[in-house]
Amino acid sequence: MGRIRNFFSGTRVESSPPPYLLEARSSKLFILATICIAVFTDIFLYGIIVPVIPFALSARAGVPESSVQSWVSVLLAVYGAALLVGSPIAGWYADNSSSRRLPLLIGLLMLAGSTVMLCLARSVALLIVGRILQGVSAAIVWTVGQALLVDTVGQAEIGETLGYVSLSMSLGILVAPLLGGLVYEKAGYYSVFYMAFGTLALDIVLRLVLIEKKIARQWLDDDVTEAETAAADAMPSQEQNTASTAEKKPEQGEPAPDAATVVDTPVTPVKHSKWPPLFTLLKSKRLVAALWGCVVQASLMTAFDSVIPLFVEETFGWDSVGAGLTFLAVMVPSFASPAVGWFSDRFGPRWLCVVGFIFAIPFWVLLRLVTHNTMGQKVLLMALLALIGISLTLVMPPLMAEITYIVEAKEKQSPGRFGKNGAYAQAYALFIMAFAAGTLIGPVWSGYVRDSAGWGTMSWSLGLFSLTGAIPCLIYTGGLITETNAKTAEERAINAPTAADSRRVETSEV
Repeated sequence: MGRIRNFFSGTRVESSPPPYLLEARSSKLFILATICIAVFTDIFLYGIIVPVIPFALSARAGVPESSVQSWVSVLLAVYGAALLVGSPIAGWYADNSSSRRLPLLIGLLMLAGSTVMLCLARSVALLIVGRILQGVSAAIVWTVGQALLVDTVGQAEIGETLGYVSLSMSLGILVAPLLGGLVYEKAGYYSVFYMAFGTLALDIVLRLVLIEKKIARQWLDDDVTEAETAAADAMPSQEQNTASTAEKKPEQGEPAPDAATVVDTPVTPVKHSKWPPLFTLLKSKRLVAALWGCVVQASLMTAFDSVIPLFVEETFGWDSVGAGLTFLAVMVPSFASPAVGWFSDRFGPRWLCVVGFIFAIPFWVLLRLVTHNTMGQKVLLMALLALIGISLTLVMPPLMAEITYIVEAKEKQSPGRFGKNGAYAQAYALFIMAFAAGTLIGPVWSGYVRDSAGWGTMSWSLGLFSLTGAIPCLIYTGGLITETNAKTAEERAINAPTAADSRRVETSEV
């Protein structure tokens, strides 16, 4: 029974033995692998059914062919809405629960349930409920998973770590529609879901096996404590001298100081914010700039979803497989995400974000030159898509790491303001909301502008939109640009104060 209570609560029952393979199951590598596979699974299960949704609506749910497109849009929209609404709730719950793993397991149940519903659904209502559960599951995986990684690796390595998460997301976006379309075409409807259940099974095993670092310390710290106790017993007792000195002070008319006052420097009083963490974070201009950057990046990344398949079919005569392979050019650069995150850890996120957004502008504009079916035009399209993919890769890992840097800065200004568990999950909930908003804006923007004004107008308008992401990042990312606060991740990790930090406390929250 003790092991069962440990499993669900994360709290050690007195005298309970350590879980099997505790050190391996709570290692940085295993936790990172589990979260990356969880993110990949979530994106994979989202994307793998996209090619089969029209069939499910017409052949299984009885929707008329004339209404299929409208219901496809509805199913995409309810997923985004569930992601938007579920993210702050999941973040609040994760920051106020004793264990990060418990909400991850709740999200896993929702993901499994949604997959079963989508597989068996023969009505529009059940398809909608399945997509809603899928969106809520995604909100939990992203917010709790990224907060767990911050708890595990610390600030010094968070950029590189989140680079692997970004890579997992890109892989899911890349392979899911391709495999979904190919398997559906060759093996049928249920074969798509057999593949989904296989991926889900691996995710289930890893999430059940995972043990958080803070939970593992309940057993691993025992060895340290015993060693410290033995060393203390072997040394002469200095506490008695301190106590006798403290007892003499009241006789001299002075109050007896607390032991912590004698040994330590003055401690900053804990000041809990009167505002919920979400609102406190949103008061930061620096965070708002990072969130806007996420909106722009996600919009640009998903803008191709609604236009590339139709464009390459009309221009080059390519089928759905050819259209899917076109996305390789955009997604392959994402394999460099861990390296980009490493660079962000060492040199800060500002210039990576700015260069990424600015670098993309000319290539978006040059897409207007792709107009007819020749080999040169095909090569030009793939080259421009690859260069845009590079620019998007430069932006995402630094922005994800910037969320962590902002929460750390807030905590340093007023220790304990977000409570004992901090506000990482809620901060990443805001990030997911911004990302979800971008995934709604991008396809609608590109599709509407292309239909109403043409491919060329769509391309230069998105290039202009990229510029709107660069300006706030230039001013605020990493701290206000006018302040000398460019620090490495190592300095941030040990909370090394700078003049900029002091000014920020005394002035406004940036």
